[in-house]
Amino acid sequence: MGATVTTAATKEKTWGGGEDIQPLGASYGKMMMWYFILSDSLTFAGFLAAYGFTRFKFLDSWPIADEVFNHFPFLHGVDAPMYYVALMTFILIFSSVTMVLAVDAGHQMKQKKVATYMLLTIIGGFIFLGSQAWEWKNFITGTYGAVETKGGEILQFIDKDGKRLALADFADTSVAREDAALTRSKGTWYMKGSSETTVSLEQVKAGLQNNPDVLIRTQFTNPENKHHKTVLSREESLQRMNDFNYVVEGANLIRNEYGHKTFANLFFFITGFHGFHVTVGVLLNIIIFFNVLLGTYQKRGTYEMVEKVGLYWHFVDLVWVFVFTFFYLV
Repeated sequence: MGATVTTAATKEKTWGGGEDIQPLGASYGKMMMWYFILSDSLTFAGFLAAYGFTRFKFLDSWPIADEVFNHFPFLHGVDAPMYYVALMTFILIFSSVTMVLAVDAGHQMKQKKVATYMLLTIIGGFIFLGSQAWEWKNFITGTYGAVETKGGEILQFIDKDGKRLALADFADTSVAREDAALTRSKGTWYMKGSSETTVSLEQVKAGLQNNPDVLIRTQFTNPENKHHKTVLSREESLQRMNDFNYVVEGANLIRNEYGHKTFANLFFFITGFHGFHVTVGVLLNIIIFFNVLLGTYQKRGTYEMVEKVGLYWHFVDLVWVFVFTFFYLV
């Protein structure tokens, strides 16, 4: 009887939330953070697996990342593949370093150092979010433009040397726009598509016909060189004009100028979901930062809250490494 009472008492002490015995040596708050990180990791793993399977299915028509993410701020027209994305990644990883230093300073009960490193982490988070917004803006706006065929294929344009051409580089703007037949005093009604494009379909057709150096590049990979898309001959390019259906500039959830539309859907969803996590992390860091300034954790005698939010911040940094690898490198 006595042994039974002792066992029950021990169980109550172990799992009753007491401070003396902590499973795995972690407090309740840390354990819950680890549970959340584990569940969220499975969510991101599912998204990235879906991306991997989708890309494998449409491998021959998947956009070339070096051609999509080749912008750099204040360097308009300069081909800088992955440079800015690599800089974004470095900034986010560096913010993890400052978070580690903040946690270490908290263990030493150095309030000013915790506040300094937390501030640097917040700044790094804001820079990353601003950079991601800038990357989205360029992705949505587009660079060269393309044409979608009646079958949904994306056709891009190059010159005889293989250099990409923007639609405005060769389109014949002297041709009247047929998609702007209905007008009002303060704008234009477009009969095809939901948004204005810089050139019309007829202008692109006329420009292609009048410029013998312009060729069509399809969205499909060249069987002989997997890093390049198939280029049509001049005769084949002129024949494809009958299939032209839409002028496409930039990317959205319906179509995009870079290639298969599913690429844009997954890009917006996965990078946006990660950006949401970073935004939440920045807000949490700001709250913790002000509590540090107020001396809340100094009075408690522990900076465990800094460590908890640090676990979350390291998680979003690690997830970005996988997103960066899947979308930009592979």
